[in-house]
Amino acid sequence: MPATGRTKGKSTRTLPRPRPTRKVSKLKSTGTRATPTTESKKIALLAAEAALDKKASAVDIIDVTGKVDYADYLVLMTGLNERHVAAIARAVDEHLHKHGTNSVAIEGLPAARWVLIDFVDVVIHVFLSEARTLYDLDGLWLDARRIPLAASASKPTE
Repeated sequence: MPATGRTKGKSTRTLPRPRPTRKVSKLKSTGTRATPTTESKKIALLAAEAALDKKASAVDIIDVTGKVDYADYLVLMTGLNERHVAAIARAVDEHLHKHGTNSVAIEGLPAARWVLIDFVDVVIHVFLSEARTLYDLDGLWLDARRIPLAASASKPTE
């Protein structure tokens, strides 16, 4: 008899892990603007490094500190196709895991058109080009400060 996912009337489906609450003590107040922690900036830079190693294009680190309460940085990047997007997302997650930072959640990996990796203070977005254009997070955060990458790392790959 095929498995139905139920045992004696109870579902065996696991619920998603709750997102950890952001620690207010991690933010330093400087007037009306909070400053991000050095740890969150390090995570964003490590994610960008891993993405560039997998030949991701258009890698941007956006400082959204004080603009949103769910993250300090957004890291946006683009892959060539679904397999490339999935490979980039896995590489970023593995690279950060090796450096002692585990993701809270990964969304969109099966379809791999837009993969979101949540590291609490840093949210990674790995897009297909069409999805990045459609959702236009770059345009949404046009007024936010960009964190520069190394000169050799920011050049588009061919």
